[in-house]
Amino acid sequence: MSYPEKFEGIAIQSHEDWKNPKKTKYDPKPFYDHDIDIKIEACGVCGSDIHCAAGHWGNMKMPLVVGHEIVGKVVKLGPKSNSGLKVGQRVGVGAQVFSCLECDRCKNDNEPYCTKFVTTYSQPYEDGYVSQGGYANYVRVHEHFVVPIPENIPSHLAAPLLCGGLTVYSPLVRNGCGPGKKVGIVGLGGIGSMGTLISKAMGAETYVISRSSRKREDAMKMGADHYIATLEEGDWGEKYFDTFDLIVVCASSLTDIDFNIMPKAMKVGGRIVSISIPEQHEMLSLKPYGLKAVSISYSALGSIKELNQLLKLVSEKDIKIWVETLPVGEAGGHEAFERMEKGDVRYRFTLVGYDKEFSD
Repeated sequence: MSYPEKFEGIAIQSHEDWKNPKKTKYDPKPFYDHDIDIKIEACGVCGSDIHCAAGHWGNMKMPLVVGHEIVGKVVKLGPKSNSGLKVGQRVGVGAQVFSCLECDRCKNDNEPYCTKFVTTYSQPYEDGYVSQGGYANYVRVHEHFVVPIPENIPSHLAAPLLCGGLTVYSPLVRNGCGPGKKVGIVGLGGIGSMGTLISKAMGAETYVISRSSRKREDAMKMGADHYIATLEEGDWGEKYFDTFDLIVVCASSLTDIDFNIMPKAMKVGGRIVSISIPEQHEMLSLKPYGLKAVSISYSALGSIKELNQLLKLVSEKDIKIWVETLPVGEAGGHEAFERMEKGDVRYRFTLVGYDKEFSD
C-alpha cells in the first residue's frame, strides 16, 4: 500500500499547554534495513504520557507525539527483515523501540537495561532523530521490538498490556510470583489493576494495598484475595507481619508510601520492587536497618521475551483488563489528559477510531 511521506499525529505543542495537543505533520525517522512501518489502530494512554507531556521529567523537544502502547498492522518491512512478521499482520509496540542487541544485557533478554535504549517517544536515536509515539497514523520501529498480538485479544485490550501490563509482569515473573506465594500490589491504578489480574492468573494469593477502602469493591471484582487500606489500619506492617513473598509498588507517587512500615510485612528473603516513576523531585526515604533479610529494588520495562510470555498468558487465561476507550484526536487527547490528571479512569484508556481521524 502507499502512504504519505510525512506522518501525522496528535502532538503536544508545549509543556505549558500540554492538555491541548494539536494535529501535526512530521517527518518519520529514516527507514533502516530492519525497520517496520505500522499503520496504527489503537494506542493506550499511559501515565508516562502525562508525566512527559507536562514536563514532570524535564523539558522535551516539541512538538512531541506521545503514546507507547501501540497496536496496528504491518504495512512495510525492511529489506533485511528476518523477524517472520508479515505485511497485514496485527502487531504491537511497547515503550522501547531500540537497543544495541549486541551487549550481554540484550543477549540475555534485558534490552530495557541496555545503555543504548531508546524509548518510543521523546528520546533521540544515535542519528539524532527524536522518537515519536503512537497518537499518530503510523509508527516506524526496529523489528525486534514488534510483537504479534494473539487473535483473541481485542486491540483496545491488547494496547495497555504493551507497556503497563509488561511493566508489572516483569517483576512478578522475575521474582517468583505463582502458586504458594503471597503477593502484594501497591496502588490500584492502571498498572496496579493489571498487576492484580496478572498476579491472580499466575496463581499467587494476591493482596491489593491501597490508601483507603474506596477501591475495595473493584479489587475484589478483579480477583484479589485480600485488601489492605493502609491509612485505615494503622501500622499495617505489624498486622501483616511475615506475610509477603513479594510486593510490587505500582503507585504513581512514592510520597504516601512508608518504606519503614512495609518491610515488616515481608517474609525473610522477601522482595519489594518498585515500578513507580514519580516526579523528579521525589526522594525515597527509609531506615536501612528495617531492611534486614528484605531487599528493595527498582524494575524498568520488561523484555520482548517477557512481553510475548505475557500476551500468551492473557490469551490462554482470557484475562480481561479494565479499559475505557476514547476517540483519538485533539478532543480525545484533551479528555484523556484531563481525566488522567484527576484519576478519573477505570482503569486505563485506549485511544481508538484511527481510521476516522487520519485519512491518507
